[in-house]
Amino acid sequence: MKAARGQFPGAAEKPDPKVRIYLFHGADEANSRALGRRLQHALQADKQSFTGAALKSDPGALLAEASAISMFGGRNLLWVEPAGDEVLPAAELVLAASAADHPVVLIGGSLKKTSTLLKSVEAHPLALAHVSYIPEGRDAVQLVAELGREQGLRISPPVAAEVAARAGNDQAIIAQELLKFALYLDAAADRPRDLSEELLDLLGVDGAETDNGRPGDLALSGEIGLLATELELLEASGVDAIPAVRMLQRRLIMLAGLRGRIDAGQRSDEVLRTVWRRDKDIAARVLPRWTSAKLADALDRVARLERLLLLSHTPDRAALGEELLQIARAARR
Repeated sequence: MKAARGQFPGAAEKPDPKVRIYLFHGADEANSRALGRRLQHALQADKQSFTGAALKSDPGALLAEASAISMFGGRNLLWVEPAGDEVLPAAELVLAASAADHPVVLIGGSLKKTSTLLKSVEAHPLALAHVSYIPEGRDAVQLVAELGREQGLRISPPVAAEVAARAGNDQAIIAQELLKFALYLDAAADRPRDLSEELLDLLGVDGAETDNGRPGDLALSGEIGLLATELELLEASGVDAIPAVRMLQRRLIMLAGLRGRIDAGQRSDEVLRTVWRRDKDIAARVLPRWTSAKLADALDRVARLERLLLLSHTPDRAALGEELLQIARAARR
C-alpha cells in the first residue's frame, strides 16, 4: 500500500498488525530512520539489522528471521539499510509466507518511480510505503516552529529558516539543536522563551565554517582555478570529506528555497533581504548562475556522493573533488 502524504507519522503510534513490511524511502533519510524508530518503540521490539547486499546473496535469511519463534516471547524489528531493488526477492518471500511474526523496515533512500521494490510494496496489501520529502522553504520554517513549540521555544520565521539551513533541513539535527536551546533557556511548554539570533550564533551548529564550506562555495561560484587549489589543500590536510559534503548540501538547500521564491515572482533583492547576514554575499553571487532544475540535479548528485562515501571504501577526497569540479563546470554553463 502507498501511504498518503502525512498519513504515516500518526499511524506509527498504532501500527497495523497485518503489515509485514514498511518501506520508508525518499530524500529525507533522517526522517525515514526516525519513523522506523517510532515504529520500533510502538511495537516494543528489538532491532535486528541487515544490509541489502547481504540479503541479495541470501534472500531467505529475512524470511527465516521474520518467521522465527522468539525464545523469550518478544518481537524483533528487522531493519534493512540500505534497501534497494536488490532486496525485492527477500521481501517477496516475506510477503508470500503463510505467517511472519516479526515485521520488516526497509530504509530505501531516494528510489525512482520505476523501482521494482517500490512498485511491489505499493501494490501489496501486507506492505506499506511512505515517502519522506526534505522540508524546504516555508515547510522547513513551519517544521522548526512546530518542533520549537514542543520544547517551549518561540521562534521567528527568519530564525527558524536559519536553524533549518544550518541543520541541512535534517529533522534529527533540528530536534537536537532545539532541545539544546531549550535546556539553555530553561524553556518548556508552560514557560516559553524566545530563541534569538544572538543565541543561535552563540550555541548553534555553525553552517558557515570556513574550512568546510569554502570548497562548495567555490564550486557553486564556478571558480575552477581557486577550487583546484582548495582541493589540493584539502588533500594535503587529510581532513574528512563528509563535513564538506554536508555543508554543500545545506548551501544547495538554501539556494533552492531562494530560487523557488524568485521563480514564483518575488524580486531578487526582496528575497536576499531574508537571508542570514553572513550568507548574503555568497547567495547574491551564486543565485544568478543556478536555475531550480540545476540546483535539484546538484542536490541529487551530492546526496548520492554522501551515500557513496558513507557506505563504501571510495577515497573520500578524490570523490569529493571530482563532484565539486562537475558542479563548478555546471555553474559556468
